[in-house]
Amino acid sequence: MATLNDKVKAFIVQGLATYQTPSQIVTAVKNDFGLETSRQQVESYDPTKRAGQSCAKKWKELFAATRKKYQEDFSDIAIANKAYRLNMLCRMAREAEQSKNRPLAASLLEQAAKEMGEVFTNKQKLDHQSSDKSMTPVVNNFNGDAQAASQAYQDIMGGK
Repeated sequence: MATLNDKVKAFIVQGLATYQTPSQIVTAVKNDFGLETSRQQVESYDPTKRAGQSCAKKWKELFAATRKKYQEDFSDIAIANKAYRLNMLCRMAREAEQSKNRPLAASLLEQAAKEMGEVFTNKQKLDHQSSDKSMTPVVNNFNGDAQAASQAYQDIMGGK
């Protein structure tokens, strides 16, 4: 096993916190730092696993902070951005059209239209709401009592 400096250890901890597999991290460490590591060595920095329970406090804290940010902040993930997705769909549609693949181009255009129409969002819109913003209809049944209706109107309008 290679002796790892703090920069490599931080890289490993942050990779684990962002749900990368130990195998992926082993490959990344080799590519980025030129170091040979094992999956077991990488797993020893994952505090959520038995092998990582004894890792240093600073690595546990870095793991927790990185995991929290990763789960809450999507701004670093390009595909989570609507403009990025539309730009990619536009590029793909152009390439499909240039290669005379009309069914694919049509499918990509439909996908872009759905993206613009927010078909894939979890937004909910209520069309019918009462004045108190609930879905309960306001029912005033005065049964022909003009004075009660007038009083209710005054109460609503804030007059006496």
